[in-house]
Amino acid sequence: MAVKASARAYEALREDIMEWRLAPGTVLGEVEQSERLGVSRTPLREALARLAADGLVVAQGGRGLVVTAVSVENIRQLFELRVALEQESARLAARRRDSEVFVALRDEFTAAPDLLDGRDPAHVDYYDLVSRFDDAVDDATGNPYLVGALRGLRPHLVRIRRVAQDDPTRLRAAAAEHLLIVDAIVDGDAELAASATRIHLYRSLRNILASAERLTAVREDDK
Repeated sequence: MAVKASARAYEALREDIMEWRLAPGTVLGEVEQSERLGVSRTPLREALARLAADGLVVAQGGRGLVVTAVSVENIRQLFELRVALEQESARLAARRRDSEVFVALRDEFTAAPDLLDGRDPAHVDYYDLVSRFDDAVDDATGNPYLVGALRGLRPHLVRIRRVAQDDPTRLRAAAAEHLLIVDAIVDGDAELAASATRIHLYRSLRNILASAERLTAVREDDK
């Protein structure tokens, strides 16, 4: 079945926003984006409406729709929600998991340093592993409402991850933190899984905020 033009436009714009090819503050003019994506303006408007519902674009007086800003304030706000959701997901996963799934993930996270050896600057294989971990936790929770909330949050988290510029030292530490979470889930220790998740997110937030502050300082020096 052919994918609708509006769906194609939505997926293309969503990926461009998450990967910063469309940076925060970029104006999404209908004529320009229609031509770039090869769709008419009606499906483009449908795509933009979906992105607005996702919180990835926002109306700005006199400028039309623009890509939502990324600031220290909204990074903190996103992590407040992320901590609440992911701690509970880890807790439920530890109680309801298929242990074989997480044993296999444990083996992969044990070997994760090999994925961060510098041969792949984009760390595609590592991020694929993290995505599969997220999917496994989602499946294990048995709670579609919680999973729906997390899936709505993740595009924003991908965007702010770019602020940290994929620092290899931080990624190696994050892999070790994920391994601790997986260990706790395998063992069925719900509170340890939640605590390990909180530590991981605390360190992730600290790293992202430090990177955001450095970028802000550079921009100020360039003025």
